[in-house]
Formats: sequence, C-alpha cells, structure tokens
Amino acid sequence: MRVEYADVSLLGGREENQDRVAAVVAEHAALLFVADGMGGHANGARAAEITRDTVLEAFSHSPQPLFDPMGFLHLILGRAHEEVVKLGAALPLEQRPRATCALCLVQQGVSWWAHVGDSRIYHLRDGALVGRSRDHSHVEVLLREGLITAEQAQTHPHRNYVECCLGGDPILPDMAISRRRPLESGDVLLVCTDGLWSGLKDAELAAELAAPGSPGPPLREKLQELAQRAVTRTGAASDNTSVAALRWLS
Repeated sequence: MRVEYADVSLLGGREENQDRVAAVVAEHAALLFVADGMGGHANGARAAEITRDTVLEAFSHSPQPLFDPMGFLHLILGRAHEEVVKLGAALPLEQRPRATCALCLVQQGVSWWAHVGDSRIYHLRDGALVGRSRDHSHVEVLLREGLITAEQAQTHPHRNYVECCLGGDPILPDMAISRRRPLESGDVLLVCTDGLWSGLKDAELAAELAAPGSPGPPLREKLQELAQRAVTRTGAASDNTSVAALRWLS
C-alpha cells in the first residue's frame, strides 16, 4: 500500500487526556483507531487505553489482508467492550468506566468502518464529504428526522449525550459496522473524537484535507492545525481533541 498517515491528540481545556488514538500501517492493511474515555465516569482514560490495547493487539496478530473484515471489526469491538466491563465490575453501574470508539480498516483499495458512540469516521474526496458515520446520540436522531438543522446540532445542549458505548452494562452495545467503501487515489479517511468535530464543520474538514490539485502541507501538519483550531474555537470548555487520518495513494 502507498499511503500517508498521521495521528494527533491535544489536551484541550481538560486536566487529563482521556483520548487514545493510533494509525497503524502494515504491508497489506492499515487501521485507524480512536477512543474517547467518557467524562463523568471513573477511569475514563483507562477505558480508552484498554480499548486501544485490545484492538491493536488483535490487529497485529491477524493475518493480513483480513479474510472477513466485518467479522473482525464486530468481534474486536465486542472483545474491547468485555474488557472495559471487567475494569468496572466492582463499581455501581452508573460509575463504571466507559468509552466511545471508532475504527477504520483499509485494505485492497477499500475501507471498512465500525463505531460505538459519537467518535466519528469521515471519507473525504476532492474537497467534498463522501460520507461519515452517524453518531449513536439523540441529537443525531433529531438531525436525521429533520427536526433540527446541522447548525442547531452543533450547539444543541444534548450534543454530548451518547446512547451506547463500550463498558458499563455487560450487554453488548449497538455497533455500527459498514460494508466496503471503495477508495480512489487522493481519498482521505479520518477518525476523530467529538473534541474535533464539535469545533469544525464537515465541509471545513473536507475542504482542508481533501482539496483537489496540489497535495499541500504534510498530513500531520494539517491535522495539528485543524485540532488546534477546534480547541481554540471551543475555548476554555474545549475537550480532548484527537484525530487519525490516512491519505490513500494507491
């Protein structure tokens, strides 16, 4: 595979960074990963860390290209959920560690997506948004049903409330897993926590990262700039802001 990839994580206005992010590229497959330890719950950072370790270990020990990408993503998110549940088994349900997570697997010229919660996945091409994941949140439901606009969703008072996550209740959470998404040269795939997308519009991400014509600055430099912009816009209340991205070349 010929790809450019990078990851960035900023503290924002918080005292602790509870995000974990990674971009792992092997000979025949690549994986973008982000997890966001949920605020208000014990050991949010540890929940995100366990999720990262579980996912990356499974990826590194799987023959690549993966024979069953959708099955792998479903299995590994379920395994990560079980590990985070174990972490909080001795705590009351409402205090147990939890995390959101987004994964993007790339191999053989296509991508496969999986996520739980409001960590997002984006597919960008020629300065436009090809597609993005849909958050497991009440605000996303309101947006899909046309009850609020995209602008209203950005500032909705319940925009940070997620309806499912890893950890907490032992029952397996809802997991959104996509079918294959073919890639074209120059496409950008991106996973991020809500700290990034809450401060930037979808069209802005697309225009900055997947503009047609000249390649522009290195991907890592661009991610750093966008993450800092998101933190600056949301001010003192800014969240941990993490992003991993991959530009598909061939």
